[in-house]
Amino acid sequence: MPEKETKKEQRTDRFADHEGVWVFIDQTDGKIAGVSLELLGAGRRLADKLNTQLSGFMLGHNIDSLTDTCFAYGADAVYMIDDPVLKQYRSETYMKGVVDICNKYKPEIILYGATTNGKDLASAVATDLATGLTADTTMLDVDPEKRLLEASRPAFGGNIMATILCKNHRPQMATVRSKVMKALEPQPGRTGKVIHEPLGIHEKDLQTRVLEIVRDTTQRMKLDEAHIIVAGGKGLGDEKGFRICYELAEVLGASVGATRDAVEAGWIDHHYQVGQTGITVTPKIYFAIGISGAVQHIVGMQNSEFIIAINKDPEAPIHNVATYSIVGDAFEIVPHMIEAFQKAVNGGEIAYV
Repeated sequence: MPEKETKKEQRTDRFADHEGVWVFIDQTDGKIAGVSLELLGAGRRLADKLNTQLSGFMLGHNIDSLTDTCFAYGADAVYMIDDPVLKQYRSETYMKGVVDICNKYKPEIILYGATTNGKDLASAVATDLATGLTADTTMLDVDPEKRLLEASRPAFGGNIMATILCKNHRPQMATVRSKVMKALEPQPGRTGKVIHEPLGIHEKDLQTRVLEIVRDTTQRMKLDEAHIIVAGGKGLGDEKGFRICYELAEVLGASVGATRDAVEAGWIDHHYQVGQTGITVTPKIYFAIGISGAVQHIVGMQNSEFIIAINKDPEAPIHNVATYSIVGDAFEIVPHMIEAFQKAVNGGEIAYV
């Protein structure tokens, strides 16, 4: 697919020299992070609204083979800095490369995945370019007339959704968590333009060294990869009550999740927290047990395929996003579900749950 044509001469706004939507292609050892492909999908929608080009930008070493994936997932162009110095991520090297290409090509919008590297890089680049950055965005849109990125996220403890604008600086930047956006269906064979740029620094000039890479070798299933999640909230009362989530999860072969309240109460480790300050998940089935449905939790699980809410409060906000709602006492309902599912696992029939 040829590079999308832009018409800068028709723009008369104060930022007419800034053009295009860029997505940071976060890669490690030649593997692109899933959130980067998701953001290419979001970026494609924004770029089309602005009638501009969508570009990926990528730093690393021996990464030419990754450009085809970027084009397949929606990019019109890829800006690339390939250098041995960039083999491992360092703020010092990546920031220098990104700031250089931003100053040269002047993108209008930049999106980063809220990975460890993405968050570090975005904040460093925003500081150097003296522009704004909206962190942990959950919704993205643009005002085509004013050409403003509308980056929305929960605020004031999750009680409201705030839409944040960067009116006076460019580029407009935001970080977005994994699983919040959806990737486009890939189009194999789709092509685009690759722009190579030099890094311009040498290892001997750097103040940091990568001495060792320690890999995470834990066997725990990542919550954001689970197909079924049984999550519990403060409505379960205490740690003993929370155990009902483990019992249901064991029968279903599911993972266990929790709200921030449950984690802060010490009922479960923080690795299992779902929500704005935890993990964003998109399982096929999400059981929300004793969860009221605060905004900061809902943004972390609202894209689940099926949401089954069990809460004795008929006015609980969780019912507004649930596929199926059961109003009642979880300690009466869940044991019946466990019994019925166990019967099904053992080859019996389920009359009702």
